[in-house]
Amino acid sequence: MAGQVARLGTGIGWRPEIADAVEEMPGIDWVEVVAENVCPGHLPDSLTRLRERGVTVVPHGVSLGLGDADRPDGGRLAALAERAEALGAPLVTEHIAFVRAGGALTASPRLEAGHLLPVPRTRDALAVLCENVRIAQESLPVPLAVENIAALISWPGDEMTEGQFLYELADRTGVRLLIDVANLHTNHVNRGEDPAKALAELPLEALAYVHVAGGFERDGVWHDSHAHPVPRPVLDILTDLASRVRPPGVLLERDEDFPGPGELERELADIGEAVRAGAGLRGTASAAPDGGALPGAPEDGGAASPEPPPTEPARLRLGLAQAALLSALVAGTPAPEGFDRARLAVQARALAAKRASVVAKVAPELPEILGSAYRPAFLAYTHARPMRGGYRRDALDFAEHLLLGTGPGDGRTERALRRWWLDRSGPAPRRRSRLARVGRALIRR
Repeated sequence: MAGQVARLGTGIGWRPEIADAVEEMPGIDWVEVVAENVCPGHLPDSLTRLRERGVTVVPHGVSLGLGDADRPDGGRLAALAERAEALGAPLVTEHIAFVRAGGALTASPRLEAGHLLPVPRTRDALAVLCENVRIAQESLPVPLAVENIAALISWPGDEMTEGQFLYELADRTGVRLLIDVANLHTNHVNRGEDPAKALAELPLEALAYVHVAGGFERDGVWHDSHAHPVPRPVLDILTDLASRVRPPGVLLERDEDFPGPGELERELADIGEAVRAGAGLRGTASAAPDGGALPGAPEDGGAASPEPPPTEPARLRLGLAQAALLSALVAGTPAPEGFDRARLAVQARALAAKRASVVAKVAPELPEILGSAYRPAFLAYTHARPMRGGYRRDALDFAEHLLLGTGPGDGRTERALRRWWLDRSGPAPRRRSRLARVGRALIRR
């Protein structure tokens, strides 16, 4: 970890839908991009222009799975490193979450969540996470910061609070922290966790930057949608944080239902006011008013308080627990003991809804072909049908499911869907492959 973190300033999440507005927005010092959504050799023109103007661009990964029981995939780490170098980024960020489970470690089917799920706050999970973070740090050309996530569910048997867990992680590895104050609010509503207590326990001297986002509440559950205005409770948590430490950077996230530039600028103004209000409350006795090195962290980029690697039994115990939970969420198996079944059902529906939304983005022809029938048909398809290999594979599997089942409806829709599936199933396969058999079946229909 670098001794001093980059001073970023005011930022906004760059998305293609608001690229033009972001370029013209006053007061933007930096932007964050979803790492998996950019190609290093073909950066969007908007990002290139922003970089030429001196705007910092930070890649934000969403699929590495640092909280997985398995060690990080080398290919994913190489891709993240390539994006950091292509963007000239001062750091890269990822999540403290698990996104897949099963496989060789547990001798069970490989499962993909398609979204971020919380890790248990146990010694086993902490040991595995620390080693995974160290592996990532060694593979990346710039410092790594990791983000706390929003959660709908709680693990039974937690051994630490979130603040204690993150403190241990930062102290053992020297990793920087990306604190999402919207996620602290989410966990307050959904899990009864006090944001002020979490902030008091966090090593804020390790702060890299802050996320701010909106959401909505339904039936007592807060959904971190990134598609709604930032609510007052989230701004209040930001003020509390800013009263304890000067944030190196603060960024507004918005992923869907983008408002006009004027509303985005008003939200940024509200965020700036919340930070200034916190600064006015910050006393001279603040532990680390401007960020800086972790206590005991070396200034040469090494990790603090090295720990021995976790034992393989710890990975196996964590892997079995994560596989059981993810199977209940995406494959319809019984809920593991100790979990709130009603809340697991909410999480399962949220994962299915996320799959439907992302598939609609990576394969926009499907909602065009199916119209209003797309979403209910896709949600029905997800029941006990886990993702097999990413969202593009999921789109093909969904279309195949419709075509080989009862059909998508009228003849015109079915013909359009059949053409779409055949066009995107790759080059002519070998005659004995499953794809060839399915293709011949579809052509005969």
